[in-house]
This record gives sequence, structure tokens and C-alpha cells, in this order.
Amino acid sequence: MSRTTIIAWTDHTWNPWMGCKKVSPGCANCYAERLTRDRMGLRLWGRRPRQVTSVANWRKPERWNRDAQANGMPRKVFCASLCDVFEDHPIANRTRPRVFETIRRCSWLTFQILTKRPERILKGLPNDWGSGWANVWLGTSIENNEWVHRADFLCTIPAVVRFVSYEPALGPLDKLDLNGIDWVIYGGESGPRHRPEDKQWARDMRDRCSARGVAFFHKQSASYRTEMGTLLDGKEVREFPTPRVYKSSARSPANDQR
Repeated sequence: MSRTTIIAWTDHTWNPWMGCKKVSPGCANCYAERLTRDRMGLRLWGRRPRQVTSVANWRKPERWNRDAQANGMPRKVFCASLCDVFEDHPIANRTRPRVFETIRRCSWLTFQILTKRPERILKGLPNDWGSGWANVWLGTSIENNEWVHRADFLCTIPAVVRFVSYEPALGPLDKLDLNGIDWVIYGGESGPRHRPEDKQWARDMRDRCSARGVAFFHKQSASYRTEMGTLLDGKEVREFPTPRVYKSSARSPANDQR
């Protein structure tokens, strides 16, 4: 099955809606805002309405799920690159339950949900979340030490995988407590206004993860284009986590096969 995304740590990207509000320095050069504004002519950031995506787009996960089952190969889905699933916005709050109903029906897909609002995760989860759904990984974005408290919120939520997206890397992250974290993705900022990085930030995080048994994924260096400078000290370091196995109402072949 071919990829439908250029994001190296997933197989597909699915956006149930588009639009968001900036909440921290990592949002300053938001690629999602730029893409929806410049390529689609849409202004969806801040207090503006969000735009729920098309019926055809909502059908994609079930098609991917059928393909994954037919091939006997579970696949990963990043949900979502153009919005924040846990944003407190009327359209987001109204649409979020549909997202989890879609996830429930797609047990051959592992949904990687990344948020800058981990304090809102618990309120936004379905009632039968329990110890965590087997086909959902929960993550939060942390750009520097000022925002490490996001991981503290994340680690209060039961999940088969908890991950941190250290992207865009805007400073050291040596104050991040890795207890309860299974995976760290590192990425320098990309785009025409990308901010510089110190490659020592990536080296330090790689070494800390190695010492603690946490999977580390070096996505890219800071660059005008995404997925550039993927090597770290001349080596590709792209590890994936091993999920915990919890009893869950949403069984996943992805966990059954591990």
C-alpha cells in the first residue's frame, strides 16, 4: 500500500476539519494556516469558523481500513495535520464524537492524535475510553522547555502509546520528564520563515531517549522544505514505539500482531 502523506512517521494523514487558533511560539509559522490560506484560499484561524471536510474525505479511513485488512498490514493515520482534535471550538466540539466513531470502526488503523491542548484530552475522549483504545496513540507538541508541562497533562491520560512531537524545535528540551513517554519525534522548523536550530538539541534528546528506552525519531533539520536533512550525525534514526496492550472496547489488529 502506498503512502498518502509525506510525513515520514505515518502512512496516511486525515483531517476531519480544518482550522485552529495559535497558542504558543511553535504556532507562529503554522504550515497548516499557510497551506489552507495560500493553496485553498481559506481563512480558518483564530476566532473564525472551522471547516468540516468533505464526505469523500470522511470515507477515506474506512477505505484505508479495508485495504489494510485485505493486505493483512495495519497502517498508521496522523489525525490531524490541519486542525487540533481537542480544540475548544463549537465546530470542533460538535464534530469530535464523529472522529472517535470513525476510529472505532477502523480497527486495522492506528490513529496518531497530536495536540497542543493536552489539558483538554480527557474531556474530549469517549466514555468507554477506559485504559485506552488499542488503535489510538496520544501525543502533544512541545517546542522548548517553556512548554514541558504539556507532557505532564498527557501522562495523566491512559494510552497504549504517549508521544511528544519536539517540532518545531525552538530550544533545548532537557527539562522534559520522559517517564510515561514512549516516543519522541524531533523536527527542526520547515518553511520560508523557518527558525534556526542547534543540532545539539537533537543529539541530547536522542541520547536521553536511548538511555531511558524511549523510541526516538529524527524527522528533519530546520530547512526551507519539509523532510530535508533527515540524517543525524550521518545516520538515520527513525525508531517507532512498541504499544502497551490494554483491554479495550476498540480492539486493534495492530496490537494483536505485536
